[in-house]
Amino acid sequence: MAATPIEVERDGPVVRVWLSRPEKLNPLGTATLEDLVALYESFATDFDVRVVVLGGRGPSFSAGADLTAPPGSEHMARGGGAGERERRWWSQLGRRAVGAIADAEVVTIARLHGNVLGGGLCLALACDFRVAAVDARLGLPEVDLGLPLTWGGTARLVHEVGAARARQLILLTEPVSGAEAAGWGLVHRAVPADELDAAVDAWAGRLAAKPEAAVHMAKSQFRALSRLSGLGDTTETDGDLLLATGLR
Repeated sequence: MAATPIEVERDGPVVRVWLSRPEKLNPLGTATLEDLVALYESFATDFDVRVVVLGGRGPSFSAGADLTAPPGSEHMARGGGAGERERRWWSQLGRRAVGAIADAEVVTIARLHGNVLGGGLCLALACDFRVAAVDARLGLPEVDLGLPLTWGGTARLVHEVGAARARQLILLTEPVSGAEAAGWGLVHRAVPADELDAAVDAWAGRLAAKPEAAVHMAKSQFRALSRLSGLGDTTETDGDLLLATGLR
């Protein structure tokens, strides 16, 4: 993982995953998303891991997808040689990264500060818990950019905070602070920025200390309920929407 824009730190049963392109506010490009998929899927058989914390280096968690080189675009271009199935596969890379986090066999926490925008917010929504700095900016600018919200973001946002708040965040495109997000239930806790690491570490430690089998079975139940709500079926349409509209 050293050659990629992700850093992984292990601290006993807690793993910290860092998005690590701080000079560009941790944009989500092909390599980053591919590594997230592989890493979070690997926890299924990494039995020493109990909790995974996802954070961002530098001043922000993530400003979203890399618009200068959209995820998968280099594979879909390929001199015009990519077929429809290959293009569909790469157009769904963001959805697969979100799904890998949501389906992880361990408890997941998002550590949020600075900008938490677009695809960055989609990644955070896939985590079991979200702890934010009170002055973090959480938002979805896609509509103002002329893009639909993909990566399963609409369905997951409605599932977490309800249709009214989801509509407000998606259509008005106005970011909310970490403090406001806590009031919405979009994050579980908001704290001053200088207390963020302590708060996240405390939650990670508490969760890691709980009975392993009971935590795993409880998470499995929540995951099953999410699937029954249609999250998986809805997110499958993302890549097809982008292909049909010519946005990828």
